[in-house]
Amino acid sequence: MPTGIPLRRSIVALLLAAVFFTVAACGNSSDDMSTGSASPTSSAQRQKLAKTRFVANAGLAAGATYQWIVKPYRAGKFKKGASGRTFTLIKAGLAGGFAYNRLKAAATNAKGDPTLSKAVAPLTAGIDALKDLPSKLRNGDSTDSVVSSFDDVINKVKQAGKDAGVDVTDKVPSLSDIGG
Repeated sequence: MPTGIPLRRSIVALLLAAVFFTVAACGNSSDDMSTGSASPTSSAQRQKLAKTRFVANAGLAAGATYQWIVKPYRAGKFKKGASGRTFTLIKAGLAGGFAYNRLKAAATNAKGDPTLSKAVAPLTAGIDALKDLPSKLRNGDSTDSVVSSFDDVINKVKQAGKDAGVDVTDKVPSLSDIGG
């Protein structure tokens, strides 16, 4: 009497083959893709989108820094013995990584606008200096200097935006947005 195993293997093989051929048939060829996708066409549009993207990315970085780093620090939640200190430090570390990522994106966006580019260019070294700080936050190392570094860079980016004619307002991401 035959067992059901060979029949199951055959069905699984047929299903996998069907999925494989369906996925392969859905692929885009280079002839199907348009060359002018969703990028702006004129330099005025590029500049406007650069400012918009800069404001969005800098706002998210500022919101994450304030909500998950500065505010808990001021509330004393980073101090040894504080209730929920470990979880707060982990959230702060995640927020620091998120803020660093968004600040890098904002600096890249600023390159699309001449005024923003000039205002943000001196800040790139400060943004790059934040790279290792999220891990220090997660470990609880020298939280005073880490918090002040993030706060200083965020304030300088906000001021650079203001000098270039755009207001950066804090946009607080959710905990799931920062990776928590």
